[in-house]
Amino acid sequence: MNYFITGTDTGIGKTFVTALLLRGLRKTGLDAVGMKPICCGDRADAEMLREAADFTTSLEEINPVWLEVPAAPYTASMVEERMIDVPGVLASYGKLRKAHRSVLVEGVGGWMVPIRRDYYVRDLAADIGLPVVVVSGNKLGTINHTLLTVQSIQASGQVCAGIILNHSEPQADLIATSTNRAILEHLLDVPILFEIERDQKEIELAIA
Repeated sequence: MNYFITGTDTGIGKTFVTALLLRGLRKTGLDAVGMKPICCGDRADAEMLREAADFTTSLEEINPVWLEVPAAPYTASMVEERMIDVPGVLASYGKLRKAHRSVLVEGVGGWMVPIRRDYYVRDLAADIGLPVVVVSGNKLGTINHTLLTVQSIQASGQVCAGIILNHSEPQADLIATSTNRAILEHLLDVPILFEIERDQKEIELAIA
């Protein structure tokens, strides 16, 4: 159970969903930890993943790159005048992967967010080499955003292992939220793994 978790956009609940998955995996007895390679602004996402894994890893192991400017990684790195250490991120992941049975790596923003001038979240996922799970905010516009993201993942030669629909908005369009899953299942050959309700507390996972 090792995956790279990306999203159709920023702010659609990647960290919330990743933390749910971690707690579900650990409930089955699996040694699962999370990783948030890059944080911009605060480190709340990394702290949430650390708590979900019962504090079994340090904040630095979870989040090797912290940029204090609350912006996209490439923007924040330009403002702070320091390039993001991609080899360092990959080395940190390698250490976690050797030490734990399961690692869920959460990307930053969406699939094509730039990390360096010629290096995107897409490329980080490829270098890490895990199957990709897409978190989609279940709202109006989800079908377009999800199709674009999944097609980009597949076009890059990577495996999209599934989609998780997250009800992240309190007042989302009722027609969209009630039909998005069926339409996506009709259009894609990628499974909908879960449909997460707003403020859901846990998720049941079966580990073969």
